[in-house]
Amino acid sequence: MTQKLFRIAVDGPSGAGKSTIAKAVAKRLGIDYIDTGAMYRAIGLKMLRLGIPMEEGPALTEMLAETEIDFAGGNVFLDGEMVNDRIRTPEVSRAASDCSALGSVRGKLVELQRKMGNTKSVIMDGRDIGTNVLTDAEYKFFLTASAEERAQRRHREMVEKGQKSDFNEVLEQILQRDYNDSNRALNPLRKADDAEEIDSTHMSIQDVVDYICGKVCN
Repeated sequence: MTQKLFRIAVDGPSGAGKSTIAKAVAKRLGIDYIDTGAMYRAIGLKMLRLGIPMEEGPALTEMLAETEIDFAGGNVFLDGEMVNDRIRTPEVSRAASDCSALGSVRGKLVELQRKMGNTKSVIMDGRDIGTNVLTDAEYKFFLTASAEERAQRRHREMVEKGQKSDFNEVLEQILQRDYNDSNRALNPLRKADDAEEIDSTHMSIQDVVDYICGKVCN
C-alpha cells in the first residue's frame, strides 16, 4: 500500500453480503472494519428495550446522549454489553431500518463514523457511506445482488443458526427493506456517482473480496 491512510466505502441493499465481505477485506488489508449497520441495529435494540417510540422526541434525545457503541475483537458493544446475536433478529432489523430514518440518530452515528475515518484506515459498509458519511473516500463500491438471491442467503443463514425462517417471508422483508431504504427522505440508499457497482448474484464471497482488494492494492 502506498497510501498512509485510506477509506473504503461499501454501500448496497440489505442481504447483499456487505458485512461479510467488508470484514474479510479488512482482515486481508490489515485495516479496521466499522460495521455501521450494527451501530443502527444497536440503537434499534436499545429503543425496543426501553420502549422509546420510533420518532424524534425528548426521550430519544436523552437516550442518544447516554449511548455508547464500540467495536473490539470483531464484537459489537452497546453500553459495555456485547450484543452480537441480539442485534441480528428480524425485529431488530426492522427497528434498525426505522430508526435510521431519524435525523438525530443518523447525526450522532455519522459523526462517530467520520471521526473513525479521519484517524485511521477503515472499511465501512452501510446504505449511505459513499454518498453521505465518507463522501471523499478513496475507494467506493456499491454491492448488490438480486432480491431472490439475497433472500436465499438470509434464509440459509438463519436456518444454519437454528432460527425459524420462511423464504417467502424473508423475501417480502427484503423487498420492503429495499423500498424503505430507497425512498426515505433522509440520505436514501443509492449508488454514489463515483462508486463502482458489483453484482454478486453469481459471485462467491471470495470472488468479491479478491476483486475489491485487487482494486485497492493496484
